[in-house]
Amino acid sequence: MGMNLLITFIASFVTVLFVTPLIIKLAHKIGATDKPNKRKVHQKIMPRLGGLAIFIGVIVGYMVSGLYDERIYGIIVGAIIIVIIGVLDDMYELKARTKLLGQFLVAGVVVYTGLKIEFLTIPFVVERFDLGWMAIPITIIWIIGITNAINLIDGLDGLAAGISSIAIATLAVMAGLAGKELILTLCLVILASTIGFLFFNFHPAKIFMGDTGALFLGYCIAVLSLLGLYKSVTLFSFLIPIIILGVPVFDTAFAIIRRILNKQPISAPDKSHLHHRLLAKGISHRNTVLLIYAFGIFFSICAVLLTTATFFGAILIFAALIVITQFIAELVGIINAKYKPVMNFYKKVTGKN
Repeated sequence: MGMNLLITFIASFVTVLFVTPLIIKLAHKIGATDKPNKRKVHQKIMPRLGGLAIFIGVIVGYMVSGLYDERIYGIIVGAIIIVIIGVLDDMYELKARTKLLGQFLVAGVVVYTGLKIEFLTIPFVVERFDLGWMAIPITIIWIIGITNAINLIDGLDGLAAGISSIAIATLAVMAGLAGKELILTLCLVILASTIGFLFFNFHPAKIFMGDTGALFLGYCIAVLSLLGLYKSVTLFSFLIPIIILGVPVFDTAFAIIRRILNKQPISAPDKSHLHHRLLAKGISHRNTVLLIYAFGIFFSICAVLLTTATFFGAILIFAALIVITQFIAELVGIINAKYKPVMNFYKKVTGKN
């Protein structure tokens, strides 16, 4: 199995290295490019169809692996639809409503195959709570929510691809420890393809992954985590994939808080996301990305620890996560310069800055 996984990994990796330069030419030819504006960091027209190279790498890797499972067929159909949506958006900039309808279709296809969360257990409270009819909407919301998570941080060269790689590598470690061969193989195929793409996407980028890549990687993480949870899930394990995606969740949560406190519409765009704030602090583009990678690794370590933690250990990990993320948010000014409740509390208690 080990040699087969290595060959599979190499096949995906090499495929993306070979295909991406061709995708760059294709993107320019069909007009799938990203033009600079006041909200974006890049200063020149960039091809943004990179997700197609990642998708091709995943398909080749899966075919080389020789590992087939009946649950995969519906997942592959969903992946093809999500990639088509991404390609059309990279070319024509689809309306948000159109993309959401497409995502509902994709989630519906996955649920139709029987891949859904059917019951929940809460440690020391409820041994088994059957979700019944709620299993379908909960699973659909899960897939759509995580599918969009990666798109939320796709703002700097290599950022979304790197955070995705960290998340997928974490899922691979968990799958390996649990002996889940299917999930481990899929994780390694996607990881190899994403790392291969990073050779062209890390600063200074030659191509962006675009919505094709962001939606596809988000979809992959949603489905992989769903396969890991398959049918039954404890309260804490339900939160583990969300913690693995801590960076986009963190950024989105504070964006909502920021806009509410500043009396702005929640959907209003701004330049106060985590990467914007780090750049504003004078940190270079490359170092900003590396710092956010470190933040992502921190979340992943916490997620792995949660898989073996006791009930009270899990509570302590959650508490530490909340305090640390809040402290970082205040340190970089992700809400605004005056919003510093944790720092102000620390000053009152200790009398120190």
